[in-house]
Amino acid sequence: VGELTAVVRHPGTQHFIGYEAVAVETDLLGYAVGEGHAELTLRENPFYAAGGGQVGDIGTVTGDGWMLEVSEVIKNAEPGNRVTGILKGAFAPGRVRVQVDEVRRRDIERNHSATHLVHLALRRALGAHVRQQGSLVEPGRLRFDFSHHAPIAPGQLEEIEGIVNEMVLANAATETRELPLAKALELGAMAFFADKYGEVVRVVQIGESIELCGGTHVRSAGQIGLFRFASQGGVAAGVRRIEAVTGRGAYAGVRQLDHRIGALAESLRAQPDQLERKLDALVAERERLQARLEEATKGGGGPEARSITVGSVTLLVQATVVEDRGQLGALADEFRQQRKTASILALVNPTVPSAVSFAVTDDLVKSGKDANALMKMFTARFGGRGGGRPTFASGSVGSGNAEQIVITELPGMLREWVGG
Repeated sequence: VGELTAVVRHPGTQHFIGYEAVAVETDLLGYAVGEGHAELTLRENPFYAAGGGQVGDIGTVTGDGWMLEVSEVIKNAEPGNRVTGILKGAFAPGRVRVQVDEVRRRDIERNHSATHLVHLALRRALGAHVRQQGSLVEPGRLRFDFSHHAPIAPGQLEEIEGIVNEMVLANAATETRELPLAKALELGAMAFFADKYGEVVRVVQIGESIELCGGTHVRSAGQIGLFRFASQGGVAAGVRRIEAVTGRGAYAGVRQLDHRIGALAESLRAQPDQLERKLDALVAERERLQARLEEATKGGGGPEARSITVGSVTLLVQATVVEDRGQLGALADEFRQQRKTASILALVNPTVPSAVSFAVTDDLVKSGKDANALMKMFTARFGGRGGGRPTFASGSVGSGNAEQIVITELPGMLREWVGG
């Protein structure tokens, strides 16, 4: 894009109307056109240029046979800010229709006004030492950095969120005034970057929140809709950061949470309002099973294990009520830690008579006699199926009681299998 060229038939200085309007018909003060892109200076300009933590606007400028898709607002003192983006059609100077992306702008305004309210709420809850250290206001979120020495406890963060939402529900009107800086400070306006302000400043007041600000805001606090914290963290020593959502973003977050709770309730076969009770019961059941598992793993096969000597190999037959494959694997690992050589553990379950699991010691695995091969051989002979790792395998017999088959048939099979 070339240098901006003044339009002689439309002299003058730009007037920013973005505080009051998001659409206007106006003239061009200047323009520069390149291949497929352009920069325009509007006489009446509703596009906010990024500043004070607030991102800039986007939208469209439409002329006779052409349209500029505005993607950036470039700050320029004289004759005014320029809008730039992709140009569609053959550009010709003349009267134009300007439209800021209003949905996006309103989301930005909700988030910007919410930063003022959360600033006040933080000072109320944490103390007057809280001072803004930076912010970012976008359509989808707000980010606010502030001075504080430690993370905010969850309960206190919930309290601060509640304070902000009470301000939203109070629906105080937003008042803006241009005042001498000294007068604004007398009113109690929050100003932590005084060196950046001129003699006359813009004061934004929403209820008890009074700040010096050049950004765009909701007309009243109630337009924020809903405020929810999304996260908190540390930025530097003595500086904390919160992120939050408002309005449509906050509502979308609540809906997403509802869907997740509903899906969890469905998977647990419980009503959403019974989830806490259901989870407490599952935790208690897990602890009970863990205790039984720990009891079962004591002493490798356990005190009730039946020991059968098959040549140089010891076969331990252990009954257990454990059904979970991971917990059975834990039993097998405990067995292998306590018995290092020439041993095979057969786990059978009186409540699942067809089920069987085998664990073998490392020396047998190294000699080619692994649990997976033993399980496949055993289940194939008795009409079942199974398999697993070299050290541990599970399966089931096709018919009959696995425990009885293991006791009566497996020793003979082992004599042939281990060759002794």
